[in-house]
Amino acid sequence: MRKNKLAASSSNRQDNGNQETATMKLPLFPLNLVLFPGMVLPLHIFEPRYRAMINYCIEEKRPFGVVLIDENEHGRGDVAPYRVGTAARIERVEKLEDGRMNITAVGMERFRVQELHYDHSYLTGTVAHFPVVNGSTKSAADLSHQIRPRILEYVELLAKASNVELHLDRLPEDPTTLAYLIGIALQVGNEQKQKVLALPGIPEMLAREKYLLSREILLLKYMVDTQAQVEEMNTGPTGCIFPN
Repeated sequence: MRKNKLAASSSNRQDNGNQETATMKLPLFPLNLVLFPGMVLPLHIFEPRYRAMINYCIEEKRPFGVVLIDENEHGRGDVAPYRVGTAARIERVEKLEDGRMNITAVGMERFRVQELHYDHSYLTGTVAHFPVVNGSTKSAADLSHQIRPRILEYVELLAKASNVELHLDRLPEDPTTLAYLIGIALQVGNEQKQKVLALPGIPEMLAREKYLLSREILLLKYMVDTQAQVEEMNTGPTGCIFPN
């Protein structure tokens, strides 16, 4: 599966002042998560319809699209997905004897769903490539410089608040890669992540992530500062939790 297959099939063309966007049909996998480009996604495939979908993708060497389930909408079929998602390339497949599969996929590029189709057991959609823009602008570079210390502080506070050892390797220099990494790392709700994914360009993504990091850092600082007080309130001399 070629990384640029979706982009090649969904190029933009300007004609007489009207933008014409090429489209393609893509199998869609609605999930309770937001997939960013570059993100590794392990999945256990057990439902017959998704076995059929993944087998099709393997045989045809095609990606599938990951879309977040919109809990506030009710569409035809089981779920209603958000309309901006990310194509996923299957990297590894472990087939089990009963037909189930363990797969590892990686996020490729974004797409926008233009129309949903229900002519298979699994959901498909007509999608158009939705590239991020302005990743090499001065605005993106400036925001990237501003946000770097915040993500490092965020990970440090997250480790303290959760009593889990967390390590963040060297941050990428490229603003686009950095924006995706922060989108993956942020421990916020799926709706917030979806809003980041759906923004048109890297400056907008980084600006939104800067706000979210500032908010989360304040909350984590409060959690860390009050941890000892909470433990004292909830435990007695023997370490047993007091009954309510």
